[in-house]
Amino acid sequence: MAGQLVDFNPVSRITIGTVGPPGQRVFLLQASHSGSTITLKLEKEQATILASSIVELLDGLDEKYPRSYSKLDEPLTADLMLQEPIEPSFVVGQIGLGYDRSQDLVVLVVQEVQLEDMERDPAAARFWATRAQMKAFSEHTLEVVEQGRPICPLCHAPIDADGHFCPRTNGHEKKWV
Repeated sequence: MAGQLVDFNPVSRITIGTVGPPGQRVFLLQASHSGSTITLKLEKEQATILASSIVELLDGLDEKYPRSYSKLDEPLTADLMLQEPIEPSFVVGQIGLGYDRSQDLVVLVVQEVQLEDMERDPAAARFWATRAQMKAFSEHTLEVVEQGRPICPLCHAPIDADGHFCPRTNGHEKKWV
């Protein structure tokens, strides 16, 4: 995708999902438009911050430009599941959010992570979605993030399936499972 810009205006679906077991999950952002689908890889932290930022943006928009929602505006559950192709086109580096008042669409802009030895411009994508789509996207993303490994109540580190040695137990062999 050398320096290419993908512009899905509007998306027919947008979601975040994972592949792999907890602790080794790969987070994927996926969007579709007019029969085309693109999958991008991102980090768990990026997904979490993006979902929180969307909530803040939507709250501000609802205050400034009130709009009523109906159940018909919400995407189907199937639209929030990953679909083929799962192979990412690029790894997301920068992320931005905006709003186009004339279309009443939220725009998500992502740019490929730029490596020092890259001899081309980074690829980028813009995804234009309704407020209802972005609300469902952010809620779904937060649910996906929560499906990871449980967190130790003492040290707040992730607990693996085979347990966890907690440094806050002062050397005792207690494992949290």
